[in-house]
Amino acid sequence: MSDGIDIINDKVRKESAFIEGLIREIERVIVGQRYLIDRLLIGLFANGHILVEGVPGLAKTLSIKTLSQAINAKFQRLQFTPDLLPADLIGTLIFNPKEGTFTTKKGPIFANLILADEINRAPAKVQSALLEAMQERQITISETTYKLDDPFLVMATQNPIEQEGTYPLPEAQIDRFLFKIVITYPSRDEEHRILKRMARTQAPEGIAPVAQTQDILRARRIVDEIYMDEKIEQYILDIVFATRYPTNYRLEELVPFIQYGASPRATLALTVAARAHAFLQGRGYVTPQDVKSIGPDVLRHRVIVSYEAEAEGKTSDDIIRRVFEEIEVP
Repeated sequence: MSDGIDIINDKVRKESAFIEGLIREIERVIVGQRYLIDRLLIGLFANGHILVEGVPGLAKTLSIKTLSQAINAKFQRLQFTPDLLPADLIGTLIFNPKEGTFTTKKGPIFANLILADEINRAPAKVQSALLEAMQERQITISETTYKLDDPFLVMATQNPIEQEGTYPLPEAQIDRFLFKIVITYPSRDEEHRILKRMARTQAPEGIAPVAQTQDILRARRIVDEIYMDEKIEQYILDIVFATRYPTNYRLEELVPFIQYGASPRATLALTVAARAHAFLQGRGYVTPQDVKSIGPDVLRHRVIVSYEAEAEGKTSDDIIRRVFEEIEVP
């Protein structure tokens, strides 16, 4: 067994060597936000999507745009508005009267990295079109289905302070995001560095590609090989089942606060994301700390709190924190 882990470790060290240079290049433009950058990379390695909540001006757009430049990927920013139509997202058929034929005009969804800005401002039909793209990695125009480029990652943003004119995301769609992350203001020192670097009339110079999309696809194959012990698998199952049946795990005090526990998709997301986190750390095996590191981001949007929890000011983060405190680490 140890020989097998050594082989995987060597593979991971070799295939993850580009990450250090990639992050260094991104940080030439982005100050702070290492948490967001790491989660974007894990999302790429785990073939998942990310929902980001944060006030305006925290470099969300700049982060994913800079990442796309650093891996030489195609980037599209989509500003979601109440009057957006599915055709504005996926494309449509255009009639050519001269020839009497229809031609397909593909929409901006045909890119590697998509920023769905203020996703909750779009109506249900647009969210449904995006859902097919996220889950099936394909879109349908008329009767023809088109595969999307690979890698394909959607980073959707929500503004937590302005809810007028918004459409709450359906639970089924929220569940399809690998992570929901909450980003906050930079520290005073980081903001001082932002001031020094960005407070000018001319935008800073762009960055050079230091990796390719093929590196991401190759990394995914290695992520699937990363070793996970049976005890870690049971640890993940305990965490997920504790959100559904808290009384079985000495968490009776959480029963009034949980309306719905995490779905089976949470189990899969915890497993794949923990492997991707280990890959980001240059390891060929998963530790409990990998699960703990990404656990809140995987479960935050999958544990639905009750009205009683809202009345008492309890959030899903509070519930998840209590679960991780109680579940024994292998």
